[in-house]
Amino acid sequence: MPTAVPAKDVLDREFLEIRAKILEIAASLDRLDRGAGSIEDDARRKLIAQGISILLDSNTERAEQVQMLFSRPFRSQWRETYAI
Repeated sequence: MPTAVPAKDVLDREFLEIRAKILEIAASLDRLDRGAGSIEDDARRKLIAQGISILLDSNTERAEQVQMLFSRPFRSQWRETYAI
């Protein structure tokens, strides 16, 4: 069984990339907020807010939860729906 990489090693390796992604998200949110009109009722904006809430949670399954949030529900008839 492989041993877990120490958290400090992960942080040392990934800090700058995480920082860059957070800055990118902050800039995108700033552009949305400065844009003309309101998007308060837009379902996509609500999904973004839910995704950020998931990230702030201390749960260790954040990646899975975010993936499921932005995924379509499984439909057994998907082949017919997409004519595949």
